[in-house]
Amino acid sequence: MESTDKVVETVIVGNYVEMESEGKPNNNNDIKSKFSNLFWHGGSAYDAWFSCASNQVAQVLLTLPYSFSQLGMLSGVSFQLFYGLLGSWTAYLISILYIEYRTRKEREKVDFRNHVIQWFEVLDGLLGKHWRNVGLAFNCTFLLFGSVIQLIACASNIYYINDNLDKRTWTYIFGACCATTVFIPSFHNYRIWSFLGLLMTTYTAWYLTVASLLHGQVEGVKHSGPTKMVLYFTGATNILYTFGGHAVTVEIMHAMWKPQKFKAIYLWATLYVLTLTLPSAASVYWAFGDLLLDHSNAFSLLPKSPFRDMAVILMLIHQFITFGFACTPLYFVWEKAIGMHECKSMCRRAAARLPVVIPIWFLAIVFPFFGPINSSVGSLLVSFTVYIIPALAYMLTFKSAAARENAVEQPPKFVGRWAGSFTINIFVVVWVLIVGFGFGGWASMTNFIHQIDTFGLFTKCYQCPPPPGSPPPFLPHTGAPRPSPANITHHHHL
Repeated sequence: MESTDKVVETVIVGNYVEMESEGKPNNNNDIKSKFSNLFWHGGSAYDAWFSCASNQVAQVLLTLPYSFSQLGMLSGVSFQLFYGLLGSWTAYLISILYIEYRTRKEREKVDFRNHVIQWFEVLDGLLGKHWRNVGLAFNCTFLLFGSVIQLIACASNIYYINDNLDKRTWTYIFGACCATTVFIPSFHNYRIWSFLGLLMTTYTAWYLTVASLLHGQVEGVKHSGPTKMVLYFTGATNILYTFGGHAVTVEIMHAMWKPQKFKAIYLWATLYVLTLTLPSAASVYWAFGDLLLDHSNAFSLLPKSPFRDMAVILMLIHQFITFGFACTPLYFVWEKAIGMHECKSMCRRAAARLPVVIPIWFLAIVFPFFGPINSSVGSLLVSFTVYIIPALAYMLTFKSAAARENAVEQPPKFVGRWAGSFTINIFVVVWVLIVGFGFGGWASMTNFIHQIDTFGLFTKCYQCPPPPGSPPPFLPHTGAPRPSPANITHHHHL
């Protein structure tokens, strides 16, 4: 008991000793411990960087060229830079609120060694139960659909290697595969997966870039975007979604040995992600132009080759990892709801987690609209979950002079301290509410409903090439017949 008191006393003066010591791997020299520490038990700033960067880009890499065709090149690049900066700022706010909440709780001698802190608990501790409920509703719904998107992406991608089965059947298969993530205890245990995940997206991004440049522009290529408001704001909200991957920030921070080091990690992760998303989206759009309006997965337009197959396989593995990233916080919420969160047996916890996977599986089969679903989730859920709620929560937490004076972390000088940070937050709330949620919600839902009208719910094979001999369907955007990828002239093969 005495040692615990010492820890708490040190925390009061702001040294975060309990944060630093908690969860550090043991230093035993046996081979099993060394292997576990190397591949399994991560908690460093590097692990957090890999987790953020790997989680941020994922399958959205394949839909960004589609967004460029809706936005045009200039707007596409501008929105990526703008939302990358905005996302880094709100991730910083979430990290500050986490540290504020944890420090206050540890002053009250609360022990978090067997408990994973989540965003809704931070809101509860700082602002009360109403904020907790709103945060929980948005976060869980976003993570639920984030997991759905990964399943849809798995089926969409594998189809380009093996089209003997339709996309719906592939969704059944990958749903069963992704259910195995129930055995991964927490974000401490994603060390090797995060590292591999980032290598996979890096390969895929540069494959898309080089393959498009070698392929060259298709005959009669047109870059007419932006042409319609609906398409423009649909594309913008897909990019909002791209840089809104920090709904799991609190869980990633909690898995760190020194969470106070997180502040700039998301910004560095975003800067790296931009080196992947900007060249790949721009080059695929340059090569295929308006054809992308009806091909939301970039793989569908590139010629079949061993390099493309490798990119597809790597993205499939990465989507399994990202499914785990999105689902793990949902597992924690469910465990807490049924009283299993502090259970020591991983097998019992895994069995208790299985019901979370079933609705995800079902929704992926109902709405298999790869691309349009990203924009809908971005406008209706990401806008609040990772932009508006953190900005409002930060301002309300530190609205009193006493709270600002006693804050564990003061805002940096370069943003203008408290006045500057509050001004940025007001801008974030207004911009995302009007452009992201308002215009973006209208546009993405209009597009989403159009997909339902065109393809129907439970569609067997979304955006698959028509069977040989059938008349080509008309493009909804241009009124022209849709060329099958097989009919596109390929100049070079990568």
